[in-house]
Amino acid sequence: MTIISLLLLASLLPNLTFTARVGIVNGTEAKPHSRPYMVSIQVFGEHDCGGFLISDEFVLTAAHCWERSQVLTVVVGAHDLRKSKNRVGVKNYIPHPDYRRSPIRNDIMLLRLKKKIKLNKYVKWISLPKDGEEVNVDTLCSVAGWGRLWTDGPMSSRLMEANVHIMNNSECYKRWGEIYYSVSQMMCTQSYGGFCNGDSGGPLVCGDAAVGVVSFRYIHLCNSPAYPNVYTKISSYLPWIQQIIRNVK
Repeated sequence: MTIISLLLLASLLPNLTFTARVGIVNGTEAKPHSRPYMVSIQVFGEHDCGGFLISDEFVLTAAHCWERSQVLTVVVGAHDLRKSKNRVGVKNYIPHPDYRRSPIRNDIMLLRLKKKIKLNKYVKWISLPKDGEEVNVDTLCSVAGWGRLWTDGPMSSRLMEANVHIMNNSECYKRWGEIYYSVSQMMCTQSYGGFCNGDSGGPLVCGDAAVGVVSFRYIHLCNSPAYPNVYTKISSYLPWIQQIIRNVK
């Protein structure tokens, strides 16, 4: 599995280091197939990032989950990855045109699958928020993935989940600073549970909608109390997402 980290950001602030492949810490195993929109994005048949279906043909994930030399595959309808066989190839990789790695910005990407997915009780897409929609502070949301169970711990073969609370965006900005945090593009959460290596690209789910995409966190400690988990704010990118999907031929 290709390991890519945002260590280049460390040159800007030596005491802070980040990881791009950001299981679930202090979480619980999800009820099998209770999140039918979740997908495992894989490299050479190994889980690398999370993602989620937003139609029968498109997956939304983080832009940093793909290097141009990589060929990704997507596993849909999975709970235990050791038993999953529903693998689909990627036809088009569509990172945001203004995606930037250092400091990270516009960390969002669409994957167009090689074939339309047959929807059933195990495979469904999730709704997105409205254009510009904000989520209230302290709203109870959730995050899920197959990543590490603790900092430097093992990856999980089964889908894990954790409840999280939306933080005040001004407080997120204060914690991370303007070099790293964009109030217009990002949102953050903090709770007992949170994401870790291997969860990048997965959805932050509030109610019945995916409102964020797992982007980055403090590398030295998953779910750090000092530096909250950061997500790309989906509502800021809806016009771009809708334009891509409308132009499919």
